[in-house]
Amino acid sequence: MDAFSVSVANGLREPAMGKNKVLAIAGVFGGFQGAMPLLGWLCVRTVVSFFKAFEKWTPVVGFVLLLFIGVKMIVEAVKNKETGEEEKTGTGMGLLLVQGIATSIDALSVGFTIESYEFLPALVCSLIIASVTFGLCVLGVAAGKRFGMRFSKASQIAGGVILIVIGAEILIKGLFF
Repeated sequence: MDAFSVSVANGLREPAMGKNKVLAIAGVFGGFQGAMPLLGWLCVRTVVSFFKAFEKWTPVVGFVLLLFIGVKMIVEAVKNKETGEEEKTGTGMGLLLVQGIATSIDALSVGFTIESYEFLPALVCSLIIASVTFGLCVLGVAAGKRFGMRFSKASQIAGGVILIVIGAEILIKGLFF
């Protein structure tokens, strides 16, 4: 659902994006969401002690990345609103990769729940996660684009706020639950 929400924010940010970019966004999120549990599974089976030390920091990393991206979106929208310029609101591949990592880093812990699986069942679980995420993200970008066309700069601010809220949710859930 984090990837879905960020997809909505990306659609809000760039309402005129083409079909290939929508598929690229969904592919990046689906890829990361599918790869992270498999990476967690591999970590548990190989370097558990290293991963345990890193695990407590994953919510903080996700929060910081999404906070940075969200604040950047809001600042760009406000700055462009004040200057009256048309902003370049594209979602570049670098930004998309950071979003993919930030929203999927907590999925590493899913590897713990499937650590008793052999490789093939673990791979199937990861592929299911990737497929569902891909579909949800296509829908999320479409929804964001639809609202982004109507509300322009306000939608970019809303997208930034969504990213910050998702980051805070990842942090709170990771630290307290």
